[in-house]
Amino acid sequence: MTSPNAERPIIAIVGGTGKEGKGLAYRWAKAGYSIIIGSRAADKAAAAASDLEQLLSLRGRITGASNSDAASQADIVMLTVPYTAHAEILESIKQAARGKLLIDATVPLQGGKPTKVQMPPAGSAAQEARDILGNDVELTAAFHTISYEHLLRDEPVDCDVLVTGTSPDARARTVDLVTAAGLKAWDAGPLENSSVSEGLTSVLIYINKKHGSRHAGIRITGVGAT
Repeated sequence: MTSPNAERPIIAIVGGTGKEGKGLAYRWAKAGYSIIIGSRAADKAAAAASDLEQLLSLRGRITGASNSDAASQADIVMLTVPYTAHAEILESIKQAARGKLLIDATVPLQGGKPTKVQMPPAGSAAQEARDILGNDVELTAAFHTISYEHLLRDEPVDCDVLVTGTSPDARARTVDLVTAAGLKAWDAGPLENSSVSEGLTSVLIYINKKHGSRHAGIRITGVGAT
């Protein structure tokens, strides 16, 4: 299944009614991708899709569905859910995600202490996702260092995105999607390295709180273009 626009892949954003999911939908739809916003409640997903279509003055490029239906209809699945729902939602879309690329933006923020890095026994949320989904899904982790405050705006984002994943091809495809969203991406190696990128979220939250900001990010320096 591909998008009718230049045969781009269709992207499902599971948990896409939140701020991060809607921001990514906005940017990818502007770049010409067809988007399916997923939610536990299909009517909530449809309402979010309608709001974004009106904001972008687009018709037919953003639709809404239940999480499982969105994942079934798409070529690529983007997961933007809180950690408390992570395992449950992965189990619910496991069959629909088989044979596809799944990009996980989940950060294991736990116990009401978002400024403290707390990694799960698997090493990271993305590694937990791999344990749940198995080898039938190509898995990458990305977008942990981007504040959702940036995504629904059109200005350049002064922050880089680290992409880790199960294979070089999966990481390259994800880097292309990050670039399509108007962001700078770096291949940051195997999925095990996601523990570092996920942990950076807590560091950035701490810096934001300490300095009264909402937009702390990271930059990779000293190397050439990817």
